Amino acid sequence: MDKKRIWKSYRFPIILVMGIIVGALLGVTLGEKATVFKPLGDIFLNLMFTIVVPMVYVSITAAVGNMVNMKRLGKILGNLVITFIITGMFAAALVLVVVNIWPPAANTTIQLANAEMQEAASVGDLLVNSLTVNDFSGLMSRNNMLPIIVFAILSGVCVSACGGEESPAGRLLNNLNDIIFKMVDVIMKLAPIGLGAYFANLVGEFGPELIGDYGRAMVIYYPMCLVYVVTAFPAYTYFAGGMTAVKRMLKHILSPAVTAFATQSSVAAIPANMEACRKIGVPEDISNIVLPMGATMHMDGSVLSSIIKISFLFGIFGQPFTGVGTYAMSVVVAILSAFVLSGAPGGGLVGEMLIVSLFGFPAEAFPLIATLGFLFDPAATCLNSSGDTIASMMITRMVEGRDWLTKRIASGEAEA
Repeated sequence: MDKKRIWKSYRFPIILVMGIIVGALLGVTLGEKATVFKPLGDIFLNLMFTIVVPMVYVSITAAVGNMVNMKRLGKILGNLVITFIITGMFAAALVLVVVNIWPPAANTTIQLANAEMQEAASVGDLLVNSLTVNDFSGLMSRNNMLPIIVFAILSGVCVSACGGEESPAGRLLNNLNDIIFKMVDVIMKLAPIGLGAYFANLVGEFGPELIGDYGRAMVIYYPMCLVYVVTAFPAYTYFAGGMTAVKRMLKHILSPAVTAFATQSSVAAIPANMEACRKIGVPEDISNIVLPMGATMHMDGSVLSSIIKISFLFGIFGQPFTGVGTYAMSVVVAILSAFVLSGAPGGGLVGEMLIVSLFGFPAEAFPLIATLGFLFDPAATCLNSSGDTIASMMITRMVEGRDWLTKRIASGEAEA
């Protein structure tokens, strides 16, 4: 990449990090006087919380409604769902072990005044009572995020049954989706100022020791991603086609991985993943289904980061991150937030709002994990996207048979 392309790819995260750094420096310099910046941070938070409900509803309804024109083999789709769930569960198991050995918020210096954690829904409530509300007006609140998602899916199914994206309702939804994403894009332009102002206030109140809390989380997250890459990826690929497939994966996985890391977009990396799958030998009808859907559904890196964020907030609010119920809830929320964040500009802020809402954290918790999200995003996207190629290889084995991929590679057809 030349300098212009590098700047274009990293411009927003660079400006955002610079805004946070400037805010932190103002907090160190001004001390408690930095609270004067707090209203700017609150304005940004209010804008984000205002847009989240229409964003989640319209984006999910449009995505499900558009499926009317998809020609999908049932066998491929069934194995796709199984693969995505299993790899997500393995990622969740790894991070749960890691955060219990090395809690990301251990010895934290952050103590939010007048911010109390509400009671989180139990797993039973999450699966039954929390899936619906007893009045339509309840769908207008970000505190009822799961019912909004359920209602959006049902709406999308009905739109699909009535003509999909070519129907008047489908076209309207897709247009609204574009408009809302443009609104989010506009609001996100305020993020360097909003989060910078928030951190000026936060550092002014708690001191520069706050930076150490984020350093600890990053020291935990990035090595954990590396462990996942060098253990899970070869294991998945070996399942797909033995050592021959592992060698072929290692030869061609770098391009989609680097593209995803540089652009921080799984969608932008789809062409590189398509080329890697072609060279590896994945059938086109499988890669053409798995890669686009994987860009929005296969989120192992985001599952890793989401559970670290949840554990981080539990530590900040002095709550023990233990128990089967807590772990199960964390896995469900991590997978849900990973699914939702994929379509949102700005690196998953909607997923982070889901975490805050579903666990009952106060609004003040959002900027804390939003900052973690931006720090984690390059590695998370890299794992998400490069994992799509590996998932395609696994699904090929499950659809075509155990030795199909190995024989295709050996025949030389893969790089034809």
